[in-house]
Amino acid sequence: MQWRAGRAPEALARDLPRETAVGLSFDGRPHTVLMATPRDLEELALGFVITEAVARAADVLEITTKEEEQGVLVDVRLAPGAVTRKARPRNLEGRSSCGLCGVQRLADAVRPLPVLGEGVRVRHAAIPRALAALEQEQSLGRLTRATHAAAFFDAGGTLVLVREDVGRHNALDKLAGAMAREGVEAATGFVVVTSRCSFEMVEKAARMGCPILVAVSAPTELAISKAQEANLTLVALARADGHAVFAGGERLVESELEPA
Repeated sequence: MQWRAGRAPEALARDLPRETAVGLSFDGRPHTVLMATPRDLEELALGFVITEAVARAADVLEITTKEEEQGVLVDVRLAPGAVTRKARPRNLEGRSSCGLCGVQRLADAVRPLPVLGEGVRVRHAAIPRALAALEQEQSLGRLTRATHAAAFFDAGGTLVLVREDVGRHNALDKLAGAMAREGVEAATGFVVVTSRCSFEMVEKAARMGCPILVAVSAPTELAISKAQEANLTLVALARADGHAVFAGGERLVESELEPA
């Protein structure tokens, strides 16, 4: 039922997103359980490998999924000797709102990031253009009003790929996996996320090799600090009529007369 001021209660019918337990394992060894929208799960697993620094995308030999009564099991088979940096050990499921649930040590929570190269330069006008395009392509979000999206755009603000999930971290991991599968070079454009920008989102973008991250909500202090550490351009509070630059503003071009 739905209640509104000054109106009688009325029946409520609406579409809802699914949220399912996704057990992620490497070479048959359980690693973590993510709460996620049960689609694009192979991309979710591949993106997790990339953004959590488990291994390189090229080291992933096979990803298999198996539906169980309690959820979905996803196993990633890696090339022998591929894991040079271990994934952060976890002992708790990853909720849809949490990027680091179950991490056991402080040293594993906030890790050093790779330093990005110069990367692409983008005109300020490309950002509202991207936001408008993303609004049109969020099919699940438009239907349910309960999911996040992560999308990759080229330097001109043209949409390349978009993925959605109930979890903001999952949406970005799905995008990272999709880009790796399709051979999209992250250094050639920028990522937009429809969520708050905590440091984990900055970390994932940096490990994807993407030089510019745009978020619709405000960043945390640590997100700004980690963006500066990684030489990543961080744009937040992005709206149709403007945005704020918190780090790496040299990659953003002020006018159409300036070369991109």
